[in-house]
Amino acid sequence: MRTSTLLTSARFAKQGENPVVVALPHTWNALDGQDGGNDYWRGIGTYSIDLPDPTEGKKQYIEFRGANHVATVYCNGRELGTHKGGFSTFRYDLTPAMKPNGNVLTVVVTNAASEIYPQAADFTFYGGLYRDVNFIEVNPVHFDLMKEGTDAVFVTPRGSGKTRVDLFPVGAEGCTVNVELKDAEGNVAASGSAPAEPHTVVKMDVANPHLWDGMADPYCYTAEASIVKDGEVLDTVTVTYGYRSFHVDPNTGFWLNGKNCPLHGVSRHQDRQDKGWAISKADHEEDIALIKEVGANTIRLAHYQHDQYFYDLCDHTGFVLWAEIPFISQFMPGKEAHDNTISQMTELIAQNYNHPSIFFWGISNEITIGGETEPLYRNLCELNALAKKLDPSRLTTMAEVSMVPMNSEHVYITDVLSYNHYFGWYVGDAADNGPWLDKFHALNPDRCLGVSEYGSEAVLKWHTVNPENHDYTEEYACQYHHDMLKTFATRPYLWSTHVWNMFDFAADARDEGGVRGRNNKGLVTYDRKIKKDAFYIYKAYWTTEPMVHVCGERFVDRAPNERIVTVYTNCPEVTLVVNGVEVATQPAVDHAVVFENVALNDGANTVTAKAGDVLGNTITLNGVAEHNYAYDLPEGNEAANWFDDPAARAARKPLEYPEGYYSIKDKIGDLMANPETAAIVKAALAAATTGGAMGAMMKKDDKAEGQNAMGDFFMMMRLTDLIKMAGRAVPAGAKRELNEALTKIKKN
Repeated sequence: MRTSTLLTSARFAKQGENPVVVALPHTWNALDGQDGGNDYWRGIGTYSIDLPDPTEGKKQYIEFRGANHVATVYCNGRELGTHKGGFSTFRYDLTPAMKPNGNVLTVVVTNAASEIYPQAADFTFYGGLYRDVNFIEVNPVHFDLMKEGTDAVFVTPRGSGKTRVDLFPVGAEGCTVNVELKDAEGNVAASGSAPAEPHTVVKMDVANPHLWDGMADPYCYTAEASIVKDGEVLDTVTVTYGYRSFHVDPNTGFWLNGKNCPLHGVSRHQDRQDKGWAISKADHEEDIALIKEVGANTIRLAHYQHDQYFYDLCDHTGFVLWAEIPFISQFMPGKEAHDNTISQMTELIAQNYNHPSIFFWGISNEITIGGETEPLYRNLCELNALAKKLDPSRLTTMAEVSMVPMNSEHVYITDVLSYNHYFGWYVGDAADNGPWLDKFHALNPDRCLGVSEYGSEAVLKWHTVNPENHDYTEEYACQYHHDMLKTFATRPYLWSTHVWNMFDFAADARDEGGVRGRNNKGLVTYDRKIKKDAFYIYKAYWTTEPMVHVCGERFVDRAPNERIVTVYTNCPEVTLVVNGVEVATQPAVDHAVVFENVALNDGANTVTAKAGDVLGNTITLNGVAEHNYAYDLPEGNEAANWFDDPAARAARKPLEYPEGYYSIKDKIGDLMANPETAAIVKAALAAATTGGAMGAMMKKDDKAEGQNAMGDFFMMMRLTDLIKMAGRAVPAGAKRELNEALTKIKKN
């Protein structure tokens, strides 16, 4: 029978340095990948790992659950192979290189720039052996451990109970393959067998299967497959699977087992503060618990293959998953890059085929940022066809960047699609989301549309009672997310919505909102210790167990004009209690209650909200005479994003935006409506480069109604949004000159 030994330590050295002992899993970017500056170390690291002595009569394999980006493996100096791709499981046969004792594994890993995806994206690419490494021994007759990193047992269940199991034994001439399908209680629901062949197929029927029904009832079966010869069991593999049926309707969204099941959820990155990607099972479990608490029923696992343990947790918790490959942001047209998209998609599907929680294969994310080209389109079509060939039982999808026109050929590649829209953060206003979605739905009534990303930065130290876009306050994030939830609630045609992001995550190129090296759009902080106030508006919308949450715990000092208390709840009304005295009861409107002009004493006050017997949290607010300016983001603290030019971020005197005059803060549509400001803007755009995504946005094509989507997106943007996204396309000092020219023109 097979055995697996977890390898927990190694000797590690960066290129040119002396080795040190490290614990596995390990990443060399745990600290410098999160501190900002876009200078985390990307290079070659070498691991030396002592292996257990081999067992006579067995075969030995080494298994890596994740090594980023490229890993070349040696045993006792003998090269075994190179794996390209940082997120999937891969194995090598150690047997020909093994000695009776004293075996050493050497793994050379690099996260340096290459033709392996991803190479440009808004997150840190942590290098190292950051997932489990296992030493495996098996009988020479076994299920193929070299079958694309899988268990070589693939179960295809139908909701009716019909079940096909594809198995790939090796060295099994004259053997029999037996399969038992067991329910969650361990009872045998069906069994079958077949003579062992390199590709063995066993078909069975399970009568009246207990369905996997999402969060309501994530019921799982197991398939236990064995290779037997002359009554002796030579190898056994057990995999989890589930019975369910589903479809997506362009007007009513997602359906599971014949019931309409609107998908509302989050996206998740796998990293943790001070750990990077080298996280534990307990970390995965905490993430699952927090996502379940907020009331999500779906997760988009961005932007790469996640740990198998996390998929297992989702199987048994009931989340509907979107799993994708890191074909993201920067299209690389070379053959190596193309082949890497194919291998990563193949491994993603093969290694996750049995998970009942996975419903959608994602082929790319925002890959048209650099423009829509024929080679890119062909690559996407090939990936979609590959996914449909490898797994016809699931649907394909992709996350489009906002600028992709409503009738672009890219919109029609996958079975369903979603857009990453940041109206209300990077561009325009939150109110722009609904009209855009409605227009797309009207133009493409047969396409199933979702929202794969939307979000707002929230840094816990900034606060205001007058929130504005890009003030980085918790209050603006709450307003934005509440607006988005109201938008989604009236649009049942959306097949899914995924918040960006469940957790803050590392993006070493960022310097934004007073925080370096981090994307702060999470509903929960990077260390998972604090649930931001926006977390609770989602909980109010998505959960049924009575809850009450008082916002503003970190907005402690309140001047007389700041004494507003917002409460989120799924109860019909809320009573506010201040210093032990009930002061008001108000009905909830869209899961929120706003108490204005709350009387506070000088100094500390206890504020609690309750709904009947349901008590919310108690916060402390200080009554103060004047506004606490420590809550304000300092002037001139401009965002530095992963796509910005560092040279354009030099310190400068803050720009001025006089009341009643145009400025770069105005929407491009409003600026273009005035002949004087339109001339200034057109001249500025003409001076900028017209290549890539910026060039595409600057060229409005009126040939077809759908192409106006590009123009619509362009007109929604504030000029500051366009300047920020343009990065190197905007010459140094041009932003200031443009603003000064516009502020001389008075608004009507």
